Amino acid sequence: SEKKRAPPKIKPPKEPVAAGVKFEQEKQKPLFDLPISGEVPPLDLLDAPPSDLEQRGYSADELESLSRLLELKLKDFNVVAEVVAVYPGPVVTRFEIQPAAGVKVSRISNLAKDLARSLAVISVRVVEVIPGKSVVGIEIPNADRQTVNFKDVLASTTFEESKSPLTVALGHDIAGSPVVADLGKMPHVLVAGTTGSGKSVGVNCMLVSLLYKATPADARLILVDPKMLELSVYDGIPHLLTPVITDMKDAANGLRWCVAEMERRYKLMSLLGVRNLQGYNRKVTDAEKQGSPILDPMWSPDPVLELTGEDQEHPTLEKLPSIVVVIDEFADMMMIVGKKVEQLIARIAQKARAAGIHLVLATQRPSVDVITGLIKANIPSRIAFAVSSKVDSRTILDQGGADQLLGYGDMLYLPAGSSVPVRVHGAFCSDDEVHRVVADWKRRGDPLYIEGLLDEGGQTPVTANEIQSATSGDEDPESDALYDEAVDYVCRSRRASISSVQRKLRIGYNRAARLIETMEAAGVVTEMGSNGQREVLAPAPPEH
Repeated sequence: SEKKRAPPKIKPPKEPVAAGVKFEQEKQKPLFDLPISGEVPPLDLLDAPPSDLEQRGYSADELESLSRLLELKLKDFNVVAEVVAVYPGPVVTRFEIQPAAGVKVSRISNLAKDLARSLAVISVRVVEVIPGKSVVGIEIPNADRQTVNFKDVLASTTFEESKSPLTVALGHDIAGSPVVADLGKMPHVLVAGTTGSGKSVGVNCMLVSLLYKATPADARLILVDPKMLELSVYDGIPHLLTPVITDMKDAANGLRWCVAEMERRYKLMSLLGVRNLQGYNRKVTDAEKQGSPILDPMWSPDPVLELTGEDQEHPTLEKLPSIVVVIDEFADMMMIVGKKVEQLIARIAQKARAAGIHLVLATQRPSVDVITGLIKANIPSRIAFAVSSKVDSRTILDQGGADQLLGYGDMLYLPAGSSVPVRVHGAFCSDDEVHRVVADWKRRGDPLYIEGLLDEGGQTPVTANEIQSATSGDEDPESDALYDEAVDYVCRSRRASISSVQRKLRIGYNRAARLIETMEAAGVVTEMGSNGQREVLAPAPPEH
């Protein structure tokens, strides 16, 4: 007779994570309305989890029978494996299986849909590699999923003990432990998922957790919201550098200001001999403590005031806050302003990390026409919500898995420098909670907007010549030394193509394109037709 198999180890659900000191202190309610105290809002503003929440899930017997059923179903497909451990969680239960010798992991991965059908569940996710273990994980959704409470995550010691002011709360992992991330280390993050997968709620949770961690002296925000609904609730908080941007033309100017600020910060840091924003702020605060603040090395006296003989005080350096740029529907912005924004985003993604500027880009599907390879390569952290196909999952994470998520905030978080994504059940933050936190910050202070941040051409030109000429109308486009020669060639040859002008005048593509666009504006040639051709409208010059 076959010897009795040992039952799988069923790990009990983790104990709730200990609440932080702040949460314990706030339990003592004041008798009267006191004036605002503390640097950040109290946790009371958030909804507490329902007290009658029972730990619904599978019992130990059900988990053991499910383990045996899973082994049998795998055996039906000629895969011999043994369930060695079971981890019940709030949303999914992970079964760790030990495949027999010679069984490839890819065979188990390919059976995900068949297993879901035979176990009668919505979807099954196969975790091919679990760091530090030789087993394969199979995640099966619970019959009743629990909602992850946002206050639980913010009240945890994990969030409170994180030193960085740019700490954002994501939710709970499959075992029910809080998951937080540091935007400073990310340093930019791409959030993607189909409509209704919980993307906007995830971005809201990130922003509210920032408001619980950072004062306006630590972090300032630029919010771009093409939908006009999601982020406009944050209008008026003291963290904002400019009112929430809903017009996409202004978004390009806001990003241009970011690039100019990045260049200014780099220049300042190189003059001080520091490598990043933390080093700069440390040097400035140390100098202030010693009573000898550092004078601004980039300041130059006003020549007009010099003529009048007025004394000008040399300004000293102050601490610089981090800047977080959040763009809610990136694809929509690309459709409206396109190339102009693409190069600005690429420059920020490439260089802005040390200057303390961080990007959060949310989009539905980051395909090549929306996010180019250059931008994607410089945004190492990814968050994927539920998508419809494996191809979409690969577009976001460069691997499958997001197509097997359950929706409603279920996400895969791929940190920078890691190839194994972490499954996180996103916390739910209601509109009322957001409004209460925003109202509290509005009572604490008025926003200090930067004048002229969105003005066209109000900043020094810091982008490539193409962007500058395409966006600023100051220069006369016909001042190009080769313009007359180019017009003469086009009128004679009756060919208005960029490549022909490029070859004839031996110039670069950008300059030739600019010359053709200038001719179009002057009425020398027509707009590009559906076949990509232009007609020459100007008459041919007379033959001598």
